[in-house]
Amino acid sequence: MTDLNDDFFRHISSEFNEELENLRRSLLEMGGLVEDQMNSALACCTQHDSALLGSIEQVEERINAAEISLDDQVESLIIRRQPKASDLRLVLAVSKIVRDLERAGDELEKVAKLSIESFDQSETFGMTEVQRIGDQVGKMLSEALTAFARLDVSLAQDIFARDREVDKTYQSALRSLATFMIEDPRNIGRVLNVIWIVRALERVGDHATNIAEYVIYLVHGIDVRHPRINQNSLK
Repeated sequence: MTDLNDDFFRHISSEFNEELENLRRSLLEMGGLVEDQMNSALACCTQHDSALLGSIEQVEERINAAEISLDDQVESLIIRRQPKASDLRLVLAVSKIVRDLERAGDELEKVAKLSIESFDQSETFGMTEVQRIGDQVGKMLSEALTAFARLDVSLAQDIFARDREVDKTYQSALRSLATFMIEDPRNIGRVLNVIWIVRALERVGDHATNIAEYVIYLVHGIDVRHPRINQNSLK
């Protein structure tokens, strides 16, 4: 793959170069926080440790602070630099990805809290479903951020197939959990919590897919979110 970073970050103004690189680096740092949140949320499922919630809430505050900081950086760059072409696409892509990362963080905080309520050492039904979809979504999130860091369209496109697999896993989990609930109505409350957990994880996968779409927009200038509306195709 051609290294597009030189094209995106080569400018007459070294100060502008630095500002764009800082924007890119700040986004990846925020993404790293969300990845940490993913690992901690899944650890709540397996370790049944309510003490993890404290660190998860702290990381959530850092994610929210990163969102505010990146919003400020985007606004400042647009006002002062009036970027054009690929530079503008970078700024716009970052502004979109920030929203998805923040919302993914919210979903993962929800996963952690519901996991503490739902799982304990003696009762682990639903754990298999949560771990399976959690592993799939965690890989999607990591690869989406890698695709952004490398401007790797091929890797971004691979995430769409992964999202379809997550959807299948999600539907399978719902069927399994519904069967368990029907067989033993006493567990309806717990099962509903687990359903909300897998739903939240599925939503994180959707946010990772959105990030992949913005990577394609960043590199090619093509909006692939609504293919029936946008008739352009990748070359």
